[in-house]
Amino acid sequence: MSLLDLAPVIPVVVIEDAATAVPLARALVAGGLPAIEVTLRTPAAREAIARIAAEVPEATVGAGTVRTADDIAASAAAGARFLVSPGTTPSLVEALEASGLPYLPGAATVSEVMALAERGIRELKFFPAEAAGGVPYLKALSGPVPDVRFCPTGGIRATTAADYLALPNVGCVGGTWLTPADALAAGDWARVEKLASEAAALK
Repeated sequence: MSLLDLAPVIPVVVIEDAATAVPLARALVAGGLPAIEVTLRTPAAREAIARIAAEVPEATVGAGTVRTADDIAASAAAGARFLVSPGTTPSLVEALEASGLPYLPGAATVSEVMALAERGIRELKFFPAEAAGGVPYLKALSGPVPDVRFCPTGGIRATTAADYLALPNVGCVGGTWLTPADALAAGDWARVEKLASEAAALK
């Protein structure tokens, strides 16, 4: 199963307190979104991944904002089941390939997409999606590189996600709108589940 086919939306989650990780993951899964990307942007991220991996087996938890081989090793040790990078360097791609885990390397230009395609990598993260050209840019890419599929992330909202998902070269989108900071702070898991349910229904 491709990462791009697990669900129409992959929640991109910034977790400040690892204690929120398990109820958050359970709410997202209950809403129909089993793939969860926990970004390595906070000190709590790796513990959050470990807790989700141990206590929410029905979730497919991954690590996002992966930038180094050390990030990859620590994420794998924590129980991450996939890896997502914001961009790509030759050494990072080698480390991603060596990890044995599914991964989505980041790309934002035609040259980056072509370089990854040369290595046989056909599923990529497109980041930062809105800032890099959004739907028109991805639509234009489908001509010269029709065999590459994307998970666009960055600036996508509930009101624009369907526009991306309508493109033939988009398998899913990544979004932060599913886990608003105020909902996490308040422990409003019903709101998170509702947002996830709405996102899971997108086509």
